[in-house]
Amino acid sequence: MTAREIPAERLGVPRFAWREAREGAGAFDLSSHARAREALEFGLALREPGFNVFVLGQDRSGRMTATLEFLAAAAARAPAGTDWVYLNDFHRPHRPKPYALPAGVGRRFRDRMAALVPRIRDSLARAFAAESYQAVVRAEGERLRAEVAQRMAGLGEAARREGLDVVETEGGFTLVGAAGPPTAAASELLAGETTAANRWLAELRLRLAQWHGDLSRQIAEQAVAAPLDEVVNEFQTYAGLARWLTEMRVDLVERVPRLFAEPAETIAAALALTQRRYAVNLIADRGDDAHAPLVLEPNPTYENLFGRIEYRHEDGALQTDFTLIRPGALHRANGGVLVLRAEALAADAESWAFLKAALRDREIRIEERHRAGGPPLAGAPRPKPVPLEVKIVLVGHPRTHAAAFGLDPDFQTHFRIRADIEPDLPATPENVATYAGMIRRVASAAGGLPPDDAAVARLLAMAARWADSRERLTAAFELIEDLLREAIALARSAGRKAVDAGAVDDAIRQRRRRNARIEDRVHEAIASGQVLIDVRGREVGQINALTVQGDVDHSFGAPCRVTARAAMGRRGVINVERDVALGGPIQQKGAMVIQGWLAGRFARRVPLSFNVSVTFEQSYGGVEGDSASMAELVAILSDLAGLPIRQDVAMTGSVNQRGQAQPVGGVRHKIEGFFRACADAGALTGTQGVAIPAANERNLVLRDEVAEAVAAGRFHVWSVRDVDEAVELLMGVPAGTAGPDGAYPPDSVYGRVVAQLAMFDARLSPAERD
Repeated sequence: MTAREIPAERLGVPRFAWREAREGAGAFDLSSHARAREALEFGLALREPGFNVFVLGQDRSGRMTATLEFLAAAAARAPAGTDWVYLNDFHRPHRPKPYALPAGVGRRFRDRMAALVPRIRDSLARAFAAESYQAVVRAEGERLRAEVAQRMAGLGEAARREGLDVVETEGGFTLVGAAGPPTAAASELLAGETTAANRWLAELRLRLAQWHGDLSRQIAEQAVAAPLDEVVNEFQTYAGLARWLTEMRVDLVERVPRLFAEPAETIAAALALTQRRYAVNLIADRGDDAHAPLVLEPNPTYENLFGRIEYRHEDGALQTDFTLIRPGALHRANGGVLVLRAEALAADAESWAFLKAALRDREIRIEERHRAGGPPLAGAPRPKPVPLEVKIVLVGHPRTHAAAFGLDPDFQTHFRIRADIEPDLPATPENVATYAGMIRRVASAAGGLPPDDAAVARLLAMAARWADSRERLTAAFELIEDLLREAIALARSAGRKAVDAGAVDDAIRQRRRRNARIEDRVHEAIASGQVLIDVRGREVGQINALTVQGDVDHSFGAPCRVTARAAMGRRGVINVERDVALGGPIQQKGAMVIQGWLAGRFARRVPLSFNVSVTFEQSYGGVEGDSASMAELVAILSDLAGLPIRQDVAMTGSVNQRGQAQPVGGVRHKIEGFFRACADAGALTGTQGVAIPAANERNLVLRDEVAEAVAAGRFHVWSVRDVDEAVELLMGVPAGTAGPDGAYPPDSVYGRVVAQLAMFDARLSPAERD
């Protein structure tokens, strides 16, 4: 079997066709999102606790945008949520109570109460300032004063006969000296009568206060009845409000009349407090909502999720009450859906702990965490919790799901639905039409120039390139959206009426230009000889492997020289990167797999009697991955066989212990990287190319310049299925097939390797053999 040369038409970007773009399509209409869409639908339908949803998607897959769009459509089909208000608990003012009301009723009740309290205040003021009320109070006061005067007159006359006098003080009646000294008996008698008079006066004052209180309550009841009854009649059908309004009436009648016995400035201040005492704190207002609430909280701190209590400065001190309770995202989303970014929630362990408690207890508590451990603040409310009925949707990357929440035993208790977005999708006619529709929709929504069919086809080709597949499209549609917006800007600046393929190509070139600084420096080092890479000729034990480098914004390929040097010994493969701690675990595994293949192929009858060191030349930052293990094996076989390797052919691919070529990532970058290295070294020779595993053929979505060079015969791409095909391509000598006796033809690659290994074994001393 020989390596297969891949024709140019199987290398360049694919050309997708569609009959008609699917209008109004969104990401959740793609098959990559079908699994997530079904999971979301199922999760939203289940109202039982614990069935919250985690949407997993790769970066730029539209996981948040698409999820919000889907949830908005679902919320539009659900009824509006419930209003929530906090009202004063007159028996325990520090424990305000939440009340649920139908959508819009909370706002109406708040406004009615805001208007009611001034009306009641004015009505009370008029009632207590009325002449009829004042006349009754004066008459009763005059009657009682006459009665006191009569009692004092009799007592005073008796006291004067004994040379004393009676005066009235704040403490009551008191005897004082007048004309001469009284007799002891008379003084004792008068003292007793004075004490009795004082008891009588105290009882009289108590009866007056009771009478005045009864009268004030009667006046107050009459004053508040009309305005309060209007509100009661309007809201008495709502659960809890009728009882609260009754309690408010009692509180008004018992509390407010006493204010009008105080000085004017005290009354004004007390009435201001009364306004807050009977206020309505609307913490969840659904009055303008036509459907269930959908809330995105981008920064899920404790206060943003659960709310807070604010404070005001009064007379140099901090004051607060239930009217300063402020809602959080859970209050706003109650009865609907709350969307959170998983990464943001994972970064705040305290918020996650409180959120779990809220989901467990199904209620929203507001805790003043900033005052924890501090002295209690007089009058600070501790609001009673609001019942919680919400569907929480976490949206994040799979690594967040695994690393941040995977080990938390409570996570599966509360988030039992996993909505997984695929990283890519098959390029079926339905998906292509949907993708095309999404492209046109983005352009229309952005108010940009419309893309023509050629531009859409070019964007679809990029979606395949970013999916590393000729038969699939990337689910990271936001990447395509960004490229489209850049193409729109370029087309507009060029005065075009529409976005064509040329505008898309310009956007691709400019983006690469912006992001390719590191790539250019690496290839400049290769072209200038600072990094030793041969792209012509043949060398023993030396091969061009391929690497992928770059950063977040840009990845690229570049060749890396791998060398092998063999000698007598018993250690086998010596992985230099492992010995100097520059090789990662997968790279080390690849070296051990090579050792396994060599032992299985050449040590059936005699032991492997060799040492061979393998290294990545001029690599100083560490090596990870096994995508160069096939190249390492070919370099080892070359040095053992003494056969040179073509330097005009680079190789990528992993090898298993059976010698089969296994697929690797980044194939398009690697091919393009070696193509650039060859082009930078001068004109392409027509013999240069790259060998890849056969399983990677579907990943070949190369830039047009590479595909055009292949079509012109100036560059080549081969695929190999195993190490036999690889060595034949790179050394130009048959690998060799073992005969019935297990021997290989002496002029084959493997025959030469066996001869070299036998020579090493024969020359080893007996001690070394043991």
